[in-house]
Amino acid sequence: MRMMVRFHFSTSSGNGDIRSGKIPKVFEQLTADLKPEAAYLYPEQGERGGILVFDMQDPSWVAGVVERFSFGLQAKVELIPVMTPEDLQNGLAMVPDIIKNYG
Repeated sequence: MRMMVRFHFSTSSGNGDIRSGKIPKVFEQLTADLKPEAAYLYPEQGERGGILVFDMQDPSWVAGVVERFSFGLQAKVELIPVMTPEDLQNGLAMVPDIIKNYG
């Protein structure tokens, strides 16, 4: 399932992590592990943050994904299932049956 992980982490702790060279190493490892199809970094709630969109192969990955960001960046993390326009069209094709059964 395609997932978006949204994260942000403290500017003050991030400053030390940038000075030490930890941040590039963490992002290199995150990219290698998750193989995101998209990654964007930006300010989030006055802190450093971003999103990565990746394919979650198995629900058991939830813990591992969250812990990568927790240990690597001490980040606050949200995991959000997302769809492409094609995924949405496929999902909407099921609506007539849903309406017939529930509606």
